[in-house]
Amino acid sequence: MNNYIKRPVYIKKIEPFIGKELIKVLVGQRRVGKSYMLYQIMDHIKDIHPAANCIYLNMELHEFSGIKNHDDLLQYVKSKSTNGDDRVFIDEIQDIEYFERALRSLAAEGRYDIYCTGSNADMLSGELATHLAGRAVEFRIYGLTYDEFFYFMIFLILMKRLRNISDTADCRISVILSSLMRSCLII
Repeated sequence: MNNYIKRPVYIKKIEPFIGKELIKVLVGQRRVGKSYMLYQIMDHIKDIHPAANCIYLNMELHEFSGIKNHDDLLQYVKSKSTNGDDRVFIDEIQDIEYFERALRSLAAEGRYDIYCTGSNADMLSGELATHLAGRAVEFRIYGLTYDEFFYFMIFLILMKRLRNISDTADCRISVILSSLMRSCLII
């Protein structure tokens, strides 16, 4: 489980497509929270389907540096597949050469629920829609909304103040408030 600010607006948009054969593509500029949305979707799916096998790849991590092209990606996904409730999550997919071939192949099998993020110019320009025509649904992820920013700042201020509480009686209040904040804003 990852720590993140909940972004229910996006989950509500994506939720109707969970478990569908369409490839779910999260696009947006760098540093807007696509990776954390991917984590949130994974956690949401695990809550709904505890037996789901989440196959996760983050192309910015060294452990995945051997996945250079669509063949490598297909081989990796199939090696992690349970032939059951497989969900594939690929972060920064644009770093894989001919990734769209692998996505089309996995989607054609009809056994995988596929989610990916990307942020390069081709993906932002809608070029991905051409490569995956009829097989994908795109979700644009933006920076924090005013409400999200507001709640985030409140959370940071409260957490900073809670850390300063030191005596035992106040410490109990700190634990209760911290738990309340986490249930409202953060998983």
